[in-house]
Amino acid sequence: MSTTPDIPQQEEAQHYESTSTPRWIVIAFVAVIAALGFTAYMGYDARAKLEADLAKANDKVAILTARLDQANSHLADIRGQLEVTEQRVGVTKTDIANAKSISEQVRKEQKASDERLTAQLGQVRKESDEKIGAVASEVGGVRTDLEATKGKLERAIGDAGVMSGLIARTHEDLDELRRRGERNIFEFTLQKSKNGQKVGPIQIFLQKVDAKKQRYTITVNADDKSIEKKDKTVGEPVQFYVKGQRSPYEIVVFEVAKDRATGYLTTPKDAGAASPPAKPAS
Repeated sequence: MSTTPDIPQQEEAQHYESTSTPRWIVIAFVAVIAALGFTAYMGYDARAKLEADLAKANDKVAILTARLDQANSHLADIRGQLEVTEQRVGVTKTDIANAKSISEQVRKEQKASDERLTAQLGQVRKESDEKIGAVASEVGGVRTDLEATKGKLERAIGDAGVMSGLIARTHEDLDELRRRGERNIFEFTLQKSKNGQKVGPIQIFLQKVDAKKQRYTITVNADDKSIEKKDKTVGEPVQFYVKGQRSPYEIVVFEVAKDRATGYLTTPKDAGAASPPAKPAS
């Protein structure tokens, strides 16, 4: 026996289907809800990430702020040191400027001093050259005079019959004899006197002078004896011996005047002092 559904139940089911919400609306709604949920989730997640990034950024800002504060503090220290350095540098610059000024002044003064010294040296050199030239001329003249003097010096036989040394007839000739250094020389100017005059190692008494005839008379005291040399001529070698000497002593008078005679005594280089002179012979 076949069964046939009840007609009222079929109608009720159709009525239910005709009155319920369409399925696509439900699907769409679910899709919207899901989309909203996903969006909300994504927004939350993005917000969480943003907040985390913001927190990290805030941390970095705090670190940078701290570093900035530290840098500002260090900069302030540097600025203070810079100001002190600038002050010191300012003083140094002033000192350097003063030093340069002083150095320049010293350089100028040194240059002027060098120029003055050079000029003075030039003047001194010029004067020295002139003086040297004058001295050279004078020396040349003296040399000429000496040559002439040497030519005038001569020897002669003395009153003791012995060849004399070179004879000086003037003071200049006598200077030449001294330069030769061959004998001891004692220059004298005798005055008539009872006491006589010590000349080298002997005593000489001027007894008489004849200026007109250019003659003189003397007494020589040597070796405890008196030797008279009478009427001797100017320029004549007057010779006498003393004890222990092989060469004679020589007296040469080259100028006479009233009661005065000028000349010299020569003795050998090895001649010693004579004995105390005796009194002149009466």
